[in-house]
Amino acid sequence: MSAVMINAKNVTRNFSISRGMFRGKQILRAVSGVDLTVKKGEVLALVGESGCGKTTLAKIILGLLPQTTGSVDLCGQSIMDLPRLELARTIQPIFQDPYSSLNPRKTIGSIIGLPMRVQGVENSATIRRKVQKTMDLVGLAARHYNAYPNQLSGGQRQRVAIARALVNRPQIVVCDEPTSALDVSVQSQILNLLSDLRKELNLTYIIISHNLAVVEHIATRVAVMYLGRLVEEAKTSILFNNPHHPYTRALLESVLTPEPDLGIPNTQLGASYPNPIDPPSGCAFHPRCAQVMPHCAMTPPLSNNVNGRFVECHIYNDDSAENAD
Repeated sequence: MSAVMINAKNVTRNFSISRGMFRGKQILRAVSGVDLTVKKGEVLALVGESGCGKTTLAKIILGLLPQTTGSVDLCGQSIMDLPRLELARTIQPIFQDPYSSLNPRKTIGSIIGLPMRVQGVENSATIRRKVQKTMDLVGLAARHYNAYPNQLSGGQRQRVAIARALVNRPQIVVCDEPTSALDVSVQSQILNLLSDLRKELNLTYIIISHNLAVVEHIATRVAVMYLGRLVEEAKTSILFNNPHHPYTRALLESVLTPEPDLGIPNTQLGASYPNPIDPPSGCAFHPRCAQVMPHCAMTPPLSNNVNGRFVECHIYNDDSAENAD
């Protein structure tokens, strides 16, 4: 049985939003009661519309944001008890935009070697040797060691970001839209690189992406989020071939096709997105759902189906189905 690398239980994150002078604060619940387990070697993709809580959840797992309630364990230890340096050795991020995530005044060697210096490595020869080894691992030529970010292409910069994340050999890597800022021709190279590195270094990934083609290519499991909640989770092949939650089906139907005669897909979601400060009662998706039922005004349980699929929908809740009859 694979070891559990990430175990999140009932994770919630609230933000206080100002309503203006003399009107006080209002609570925005960005993440609401999320349970998530990621095993060693898995690639878990977090998908959903912008504002659904994917990045906030990733920041909590990275230790960049404290959760309001709930717990997050990394490799069996509470993230709250891990010292910052040990946390950084365990989990690292790869950011979305390689153009803004690299310091333009630092050389590539200095950028990749910085995490080693933060961890207390002072020997310059050791740092240079490890940096050059990591550069070779991600496909960067040795001549780039003394180059600056503006001398590199977008794909090369993203390789620098990947090398910086891997130089201390973390066990978990969180990739926030790792290919969205790249040309289509380069995206496949970076995805293949990430896949090869996962096998070679026995890494565990969390991938945040809007690109469902990327998710289908690289992920082993997919978790779908909506308004801060986890509404469906399943193995990639199962979810793409047979999505259960109406929102998951709408996401998959929204993918553009190269066939010009098919036009723009109609997901029947409407143009309006619910206000996250004042979310709908019960199932948060029910105002936009084509299969809405009267009891959708009540919050559905997260039911466990066959093959490890979890879905938060009354359609797949036996008790709700009986009440509907």
